[in-house]
Amino acid sequence: MDLVIYFLLFILAFVGMEFVAWVTHKYVMHGWLWSLHKDHHTGSNHTLEHNDWFSFIFAMPSFIFIFFGFMFQIYSIVAIGFGMTAYGVAYFVVHDIFIHQRIKLFRNVDNNYLRVLRRAHKLHHKHLQKEEGESYGFLFVNKKYYDMDKNSLLDSK
Repeated sequence: MDLVIYFLLFILAFVGMEFVAWVTHKYVMHGWLWSLHKDHHTGSNHTLEHNDWFSFIFAMPSFIFIFFGFMFQIYSIVAIGFGMTAYGVAYFVVHDIFIHQRIKLFRNVDNNYLRVLRRAHKLHHKHLQKEEGESYGFLFVNKKYYDMDKNSLLDSK
């Protein structure tokens, strides 16, 4: 029974991180920490961006949950920490590798969800200033981007 609860906590933490990512992206990264996020929108010729500091910032809570959860044998906290970590790994693979091609993998993937996800992110990046943004989420894509995709597919036929 405990294993089922830990698995559910893992899943809830993973899914809940989408809300955390959306709020953080809209109000922190496009707010008071825009100075770290700006180079991600304006482009950089460097392998690392100032924006990459967010990876370390976001890794800290999951590390703390896992470390202290194991230390005090509170495995529900460990499960939450691993759910947060899994979200971070998914973010890295989808955002940095698939969308931005920082590592040249997954170049010719043609999947409806991934195509729409990529389009939503590209529309987010068309805004070079911190204001007037759109599509702050990561895994859950607004229906309007699916509608755009359907329309563009119909236009190409």
